[in-house]
This record gives sequence, structure tokens and C-alpha cells, in this order.
Amino acid sequence: MPLALLRDEVRVAFLGRTSTEDQQDPRQSLMRQLGNAKTALPQSWVVVAHFYDVESGRMELDQRGRGGHYDRFDIPIARDGGIADLLSEAAQPDRRFDVVICESIARVARRAYEGLSVERDLERCEVSLFAANETISVSGSRAQRILQRRLNQSVAEYEVLNTLEQFWGGLCTHLREGWNIGKPCYGYKAKTYRHPNPSKAAKGTTKTRLEPDGPCGETVTQMASWAYYDSLGVDTIADLLNADLAKFPPPTPPGKTRARGSWSSSSVSDILRNPKYTGYQVYNRRATRSRRGKVNDPIKWVWSREPAHEPLIPKWMYDELTARRGARRRSRISAEPNRHPQTRRTYAFRAMVFCPCGRRMVGEPRHGRTYYLCRPSNNRGRPDKYNGHPKTLYLREDALLDAATGFLADRVFGLERRSILEAQLAAVDDHEARENEARGARLVQAMDDLSKKQNSVLQQAMDGDPDDAFTKALRSRYNELEVQRAELAAKLSTANEPTSTGPKVPTAEEVSLLDSLPYLAVNLIQAPADLLRALFEVVQLHIQVHEEGNRATLTVTLPADQIPQVTGTAERIGDQMDPQEAPGADARERLWGSISCPR
Repeated sequence: MPLALLRDEVRVAFLGRTSTEDQQDPRQSLMRQLGNAKTALPQSWVVVAHFYDVESGRMELDQRGRGGHYDRFDIPIARDGGIADLLSEAAQPDRRFDVVICESIARVARRAYEGLSVERDLERCEVSLFAANETISVSGSRAQRILQRRLNQSVAEYEVLNTLEQFWGGLCTHLREGWNIGKPCYGYKAKTYRHPNPSKAAKGTTKTRLEPDGPCGETVTQMASWAYYDSLGVDTIADLLNADLAKFPPPTPPGKTRARGSWSSSSVSDILRNPKYTGYQVYNRRATRSRRGKVNDPIKWVWSREPAHEPLIPKWMYDELTARRGARRRSRISAEPNRHPQTRRTYAFRAMVFCPCGRRMVGEPRHGRTYYLCRPSNNRGRPDKYNGHPKTLYLREDALLDAATGFLADRVFGLERRSILEAQLAAVDDHEARENEARGARLVQAMDDLSKKQNSVLQQAMDGDPDDAFTKALRSRYNELEVQRAELAAKLSTANEPTSTGPKVPTAEEVSLLDSLPYLAVNLIQAPADLLRALFEVVQLHIQVHEEGNRATLTVTLPADQIPQVTGTAERIGDQMDPQEAPGADARERLWGSISCPR
């Protein structure tokens, strides 16, 4: 027992804490805490100092007492500091107090570990910690007081954890039913519904779902189209958007003072990574409080059970874009050499060659030749992920150059390119694709009909008495139509998904894109390395190695809006090279590939 407690007058320091202002009124809470503490004090004990904070009791102890939130409230209690100042003064020999009192041990900390740490630090300084809801006595069994204290600390931690778990469960249920949380993301606007609980609806409480927001929604769809069909990077997409801000309005952040008035690569990337645009409600993507906004692992995301609003990006397209980002992870988009001072060369097919395991194959010079290899043993920590994969898979660059340049010379810039493509397309069965297209047209028509019905019902409901039974029935009918429209939107997203039986057969207009390209009577394999790399990039060359390792599929894409760039690159190659004999037919017989035309 500290000797100070045996004196006639005991000096007391009050320790208070209240949560942030969105949880309770800090002014009234601290006044109540001080009043309860003074009531519980023995007659000869006097409060001489006041320490309090306005912060969460679940914060780490080293982060406590640093806020200045108390300045915003008219608290009629002279503040001598926070909990950090209390502990600092307690360690001084000339401290102003002998004991510390709080309303309850939960006011010290909500977690038992932090509460015990504060209690132990005070004990080392011979300063006792008392609580108004516990027995204050300088005699009797100390073990009994400790037992009561530990029980109170356990109850305090249980209460906060139980409350958080129940709140989280209710939040997840709210979201899984398709309701929105927070401000709508760019491209959507909030559509308000009456609260399903009649008592809350009577108070004016509402719930919201998402619906497309005109030009902003169209902008999101266009961004996904550029990223998927044209394989454009976020920097290029941002430049295209900034070229016509009237057509593609930039997003406005919550703090309008931070608005740039233009698109940035980070804003484009955030939109393309947001799964809400697939029509599902998704929550817990970021650890806003615990990890300062870092993105959580997708396994921790909470999804609605079914699509809750009209998608702006089809789910299959979002999944494909996500897979592409993983494949190109840590790969530069530009053709310039790496900025590292030890860089000596670059590779013609960097980030274009993919192993059957899904990994991007990397270039490596060996014995005077350049190889592209996949070595999964470098994947430290996950030896089981690539079971059955060869120890190392090699592919020579000269063989790829021979195949790729011959492929482009014959099928893209050759005299017989049109007849080769038409012969290939004649063998494609597009029956399933045409059925999907027809089904999609029927779904679009059905959605238009539902929208007209909704507008008619909404107009009648707005003209009627809100308390009339007929008006209430109209509201119920409107909600039923909205559910049907969401179901049709989900089916439309599935109908637009590419079939696994083969590519969509292009139209005659799309095939005519080949006629816009120049003919090249040169040996492309001898073209300057920088121009050849530029040509590979502009035609979006993709090389997928097969399982056996000695075969590969070459795919190029000719976007309609990129034809001038393709033509310009090809003409620059032609201007710098003399017409030469193209690779022999025997070499070209080993080449195979497919041309993916834009939709």
C-alpha cells in the first residue's frame, strides 16, 4: 500500500476518456465521468488534476493521447493533458497526485492488455489506480480487488468485441441483399428506396441501390473496352479521356478542394479494379481503419449473393482484366530499356510470351543467344503451386522472331492476307455466337420495356396520396419491376460473355480493316529492333506457349481506331528497308496463329 494513502489528505488525478463525437457527446460524457468519480471518493480525497482524451479505447497505447479533438468541444473541465501526460507525470518525484481514479476500468482502455499496461506502469511509480464502480478501500484483501478488476477488464473487452461482431454481421447482411453503403462510386448514382422496416420508414430512413449515372457510366464502360479490346494501359486511357472532358467527365473526390479537374492514371486504375462495376455489391475491399486504406486480399471481400444493379463492366471482362494485370505484374509497358544503371539490353518480346502455367516468361541471354524461360522455382514460399511444371522451360528468341515476322508478313501485311483470313473464318462455326447475340438483343428489349413500365408506375405513385393503399401497391409493384430488371441485367452480362467454342466471327466491315493496311515486301526479321518492337506493341502481339513446350499460338489484334498507328509503324519500317525476298514457304508452313478483330 503506498504511504500516500495513509495521509490525512490524498491528492487524486482524474482520468477520463470518451469516444469520437460520432459515437457520443464528449462534453456530457466527461462531465458525467468526473461527477461519478468525485461521488465515489472518500471524504479526505481531493481531485487536483484532470487528464482526459477524446479517442477510441481500442487504440494502441503508444498512439494514445496524441489527438486534439477535445479542442472542438466546450468542455468545462480544465485539461492537464491526456493519458500519455498522466503516465509521464506519474514517473516524476514531484508529481501533483498520489492516486488516479476513473469512472470504470473501460475508460482506461477497452482492451485488457492496454489496461494492464497502464495499471502496471502506475504501480511501478507507487500510484494506485481506482475505478468509481469498484470498491475503494485502503484496507482489506487486495486479491479480492484484483479479481474484481480483472473481471471488469474482461467484460469491457468482451462488450466491445461483441458489439463489433454484431455490427459487422448486420453490415454484411445489409450488403449481401444488394443495398449500397456509402457514397456511390464514379459511374453510378444512388437510387433511394423506402426502408423495409415500417417504424424506420415512418422516420424518413431510407436505403439505396446503385443505378448508372448517364455519361459517367458510359465513361466506365468505354474505359473497360479500351483496356480489354485494345489492351491500352492506364496512362494511355487517361490521355484519351482528358482529350474530351466534356464527353468523359472526370471524377470529383469527397473533398472538392482536391479535385484536379482531369483524369489521372491512378483514378483510371482504381475504376478498372473496382468489382462493383460488375453489378455486384462488394464491401471490405480496403482496410480503411486498421491498415490505412490498403487493399485487402480478395478472399476477405464481401459480395452480394447476386447482381444488385446494372453492370457497367461485364463480370467475365473484369475477371479477364484482373488476370491480365497479374500476368503483366512488375512489367514495364514502354519499350525503353530499364532505368537501372546496369541495364545493357532490352528484349523484343518482353511481356508478350506466356508459359502454359500462366506466368510471364522472362528474357535471359545464354551462350550468345537470347532465350525466354519460365523458372517456377523462383516462386519462393509456394513450392506446391506449380507441381508437374518442368524445372525450366526455354524458348529461343530467334525462333520466335522467325515465327512472328513470318506471321505478320503473311497474314497482316502480305498480298494474300485477305484470302487467308476468309479461308480461316469459313471453317469457324459461329452458330452459338449468333444465338447469344440474338438472346442479348431480346434481353435489351425486355429491359427497355421494364423501364417504361417503371416510369409509368412511378408517375402514378408521385401523383397519388402517399398513405393511400393504391399508392402503396404502386410502390410495391415498382420494386418488383426493379428486381426483374436486375435479373435481366445479370442475364445480359452472361449473354455477352465470349463462348468457349471459339472467337466471334467478324463482320465484313471488320475484315475490311486489313485492306487499310499497307503491303510490305520486306523481310521483317531484318527490321531495326526498335521499329520491330513498336510494331509488335501496336498490333498487340501475344504469344501463348503450349503444354508440350515446342508449339505456341500467336495472336494479334487490329483495333479500328489504331489502324493509323499500325500503318505509320509499318511504313516507317518499309522506308528504312529495301524490298527483299520474304521468308521461304517451308519456314512459314510451321507458323500458325489467329487474328482477333475488334467488336
